[in-house]
Amino acid sequence: MPTTSRRERAREERRELILRTARELAETDGWDAVTTRRLAEAVDYSQPVLYGHFKNMNAISDAVALQGIAELTDVLREAREAGGLPALAHAYLDYAADHPAVYEAMFVRPTALSFGTPDSPAALKSAFDQFVAAVEPFADGDTETLAEVLWSALHGQAVLNQTTRLRPTHRHARADTLVSRLSGTFSAPTGN
Repeated sequence: MPTTSRRERAREERRELILRTARELAETDGWDAVTTRRLAEAVDYSQPVLYGHFKNMNAISDAVALQGIAELTDVLREAREAGGLPALAHAYLDYAADHPAVYEAMFVRPTALSFGTPDSPAALKSAFDQFVAAVEPFADGDTETLAEVLWSALHGQAVLNQTTRLRPTHRHARADTLVSRLSGTFSAPTGN
């Protein structure tokens, strides 16, 4: 008879397989193509097994979002520690461009995740802390609001970049202009 820890490991492995497969399907075909039926077929489990792990597709998307936010936090921390605010801005936009479906789950799709509240998951708070740390040297008052301005401006750029609403050749120039305005070191953009 399997031990509880073996059962727990097997359950966690199934959960991770479901999330990894949902993420792969979303990155390949978009979130509209990720259905419980298609996901169950891809992981070779029945739909009830999926529902044993997740309440619905939104819960799967939210779990993918939390994984992505943890990844993004690491990317932002590394970039910020290596190159400050400019590096963080570029790293954010690069992550969004490299992982469009995960980014969509994180910040575009409807979600039950609570942002900006005391009930926000720790992963969300950790990601936001990276923005706060990046703008802190330039804040002359409300650092959190300045961090929100940075994040929202980068998010707008990320979404507009993904939908090719902005000139692709100027992605870096836009990020550099934003950073220079926020940091008070404005200079004319130099190109892409």
